[in-house]
Amino acid sequence: MATTNRPQTPQAAWDALVEGNKHFVSGSPAHPRQDIERREALAAKQIPFAALFGCSDSRLSAEIIFDVGLGDLFVVRNAGQVIAETIIGSLEFSVEVLKVPLILVLGHDECGAIRATIDASEGALKSEGKFIHDLVERIRPTVDAANAAGKFEIDEITELHVQDTINELLTRSSLIASAVKAGKLAVVGANYKLALGEIHPIVIVGDIK
Repeated sequence: MATTNRPQTPQAAWDALVEGNKHFVSGSPAHPRQDIERREALAAKQIPFAALFGCSDSRLSAEIIFDVGLGDLFVVRNAGQVIAETIIGSLEFSVEVLKVPLILVLGHDECGAIRATIDASEGALKSEGKFIHDLVERIRPTVDAANAAGKFEIDEITELHVQDTINELLTRSSLIASAVKAGKLAVVGANYKLALGEIHPIVIVGDIK
């Protein structure tokens, strides 16, 4: 995908990810833009068409599940896709400097970070890691809100967490919110089904049908 045919709009970027995921799900990936020529062409400059903020889960390999190549995605990950200042800074970089037209916030079913937070809310989290507990506490408000609304299933909570993550991102980053308002950027929240390999949109903010 050269600069000239790189997706330039939120809709085109989303369509490219959807199409790539279909290839992955069907078992017929094209493995594009992964050759020596592509590697050498990107050495001087990266030109991703989307940023992805997702969970660090080893089963969530972004370039594979979307069947894209080197330089196509600007990927930021941590356990449970929890917003932090470094995450926001990285995503702002993708928007302001790299000019991506799309940010995808990607959760997945049976997320270990969500499960740990559910366990913590029930007083059953068995972990000695201080920073694991810190991470869990960042997700805890979503679990509490879900429970208060009568939602206790992990997939329901994960979907709510994706929505809360996007809300926090747009609230805390005026740069990203302004890009969305100007029509230059869209933010999509989606859930990845591990067994099926499918991406299911949850929330779309911006100019995407």
